[in-house]
Amino acid sequence: MATATRAGLLPSPSLLRSASAARLPPPPMIASSLRTLSSPSRRLLLRPALKPTRPDLPTFQVRAARTESGAVSLGFRAPHFELPEPLTGKVWTLDDFESCPALLVMFICNHCPFVKHLKRDITKLTSFYMEKGLGVVAVSSNSTITHPQDGPEFMAEEAKLFKYPFPYLFDESQDVARAFGAVCTPEFFLFKKDGRRPFELFYRGQFDDSRPSNNVPITGRDLSRAIDCVLSGQLLTSAQKPSVGCSIKWHPKTT
Repeated sequence: MATATRAGLLPSPSLLRSASAARLPPPPMIASSLRTLSSPSRRLLLRPALKPTRPDLPTFQVRAARTESGAVSLGFRAPHFELPEPLTGKVWTLDDFESCPALLVMFICNHCPFVKHLKRDITKLTSFYMEKGLGVVAVSSNSTITHPQDGPEFMAEEAKLFKYPFPYLFDESQDVARAFGAVCTPEFFLFKKDGRRPFELFYRGQFDDSRPSNNVPITGRDLSRAIDCVLSGQLLTSAQKPSVGCSIKWHPKTT
């Protein structure tokens, strides 16, 4: 409401405060910001920020080396082999196991995590059954061109370090792996022997269900059950699960 004064009617104090506030310029910082935003040269600031660009980088595909053993008919005859043992320099052949009632041929290597996972238990299991007459031999067929850590000098160190009770042989040409149909490490071929007849395949499968990352305890159940049956002359009635491991590293193709 207006109030009476000597000069006549004047606005009320509240109206004066409202009018004064309406006429006040914005604080310096706000005014500066408004000028910046309204300036034509600064209007780009209102646009969405663009993502920084960078030069195209090469992309890589990482493929798992996990491989399952294939199918070989039971009754398949053990192929002849003649391979050197890097630790001793001795050359071993299939005939060296002629007197054994059964023969276990294992394809392993140094670097594969699936093999590393089982090494100590393979040593224990084979030591136990070798005392019962089982013949055992291990073969490494990996290319040393792509995997030099699987070469013969390192094989000798490995055999000595883990005290392998069996000969650990080097298949440089990879012919033995192909003859057996081996595709992964570890892979287990168990052959039976009936008198003078050639070794015939009795079991091709896994060590057990344990893998490097599945937290299943290592027992060697599958392989030990098969060995028990072959040494006692019994039939193996349980399923033969394929072995799982790293693929055998074949020599690179040359042109």
